[in-house]
Amino acid sequence: MTLVPTGRMEKQALRERVWTALERAGEARFPFPPHDRIPNFAGSREAADRLADHPAWTRADAVKANPDAPQLPARRRALREGKTVYVAVPRLRDEQPFLELDPDRLTAAGVDTDDAATIGGSSDHGVPVHPDEMPPVEFVLSGSVAVTESGARVGKGEGFADLEFALLAAFDRVDGDTTVATTVHPMQVVPDSFVAPDPHDVALDLVVTSDRVVGTGARRDDVGIDWSQLPAEKREAIPVLARRYAARNGDGE
Repeated sequence: MTLVPTGRMEKQALRERVWTALERAGEARFPFPPHDRIPNFAGSREAADRLADHPAWTRADAVKANPDAPQLPARRRALREGKTVYVAVPRLRDEQPFLELDPDRLTAAGVDTDDAATIGGSSDHGVPVHPDEMPPVEFVLSGSVAVTESGARVGKGEGFADLEFALLAAFDRVDGDTTVATTVHPMQVVPDSFVAPDPHDVALDLVVTSDRVVGTGARRDDVGIDWSQLPAEKREAIPVLARRYAARNGDGE
């Protein structure tokens, strides 16, 4: 099944179309159904292997990655290759909103790095850290529902991947030159005309499938937090953002 161009689509309609296409084609993988999540897909391991051959990946010592199932093979590759992996705490809800997976520390503690790379393993074995405690992050791996070859990305709709990037940018841990990539099934790559990115969307540099790597040529000029677009209830629910906002407005830490 292919996605035939139909012009620009609302993001939720595009998500539903991609989820359904993967499911009907038998290309979705556990967990099921693929809907309402970053969908796992056939060929995720091959896509991770292809990603790991890219120079931007091989140069990176610190990787920030999403915790979803289709990127598990890439997280495992990163830890096996000695890279430190950072995964966000769900909804950035903690004072230390990232979990650090240091392969040297994990190995010294007798922890299987393949297990540590899973969602449950990162929660069990990751060390909570504040952005101030993190090194510069050279590579960001994002999960996607749909992407374009020009670097537009559609996630599952909660906006946390873009917010995590903006938060790290506010602490000078990432910038416009940080490589941002995703691994997807070929069916998740849709025509440019399907997607109109929002101003806060973080463009992708690399779109990687099991059979190719697309360098998008995308630019990111403004990567910080746009406070005017961040709802107060979301800001107040994220401790590190609430403190940052208070300091920015002269209310102290």
